[in-house]
Amino acid sequence: MTLLITVFAAVIATTVWYVKPAASRLKVGLLVWMYWGASLMWLVDAIFEYVELKAAYFTPDPIDLLNDAFLGLSVVALALAVWVAVLLITDPNDRVKQALRRKK
Repeated sequence: MTLLITVFAAVIATTVWYVKPAASRLKVGLLVWMYWGASLMWLVDAIFEYVELKAAYFTPDPIDLLNDAFLGLSVVALALAVWVAVLLITDPNDRVKQALRRKK
């Protein structure tokens, strides 16, 4: 389930990065790399788990599916949080700078 969630997130982020011209300015490429990296990590994990469990790999317990779903969503949320932090630090559209100037 973690692999499925991160691959969907990677495909969506890649599509946005490819279609929207402003995506490079907003560092969507960083998000794409994080999602594809997580997908690769979960793919390797799935391969090793399959080697260990064989056919039992395809019949997980419902609680294991739920735990994997929470883990996958947590990875997607963490990548989004890192991406937002990078956006706030680099401030590509000068929004933070403008907000700080208005306060003075």
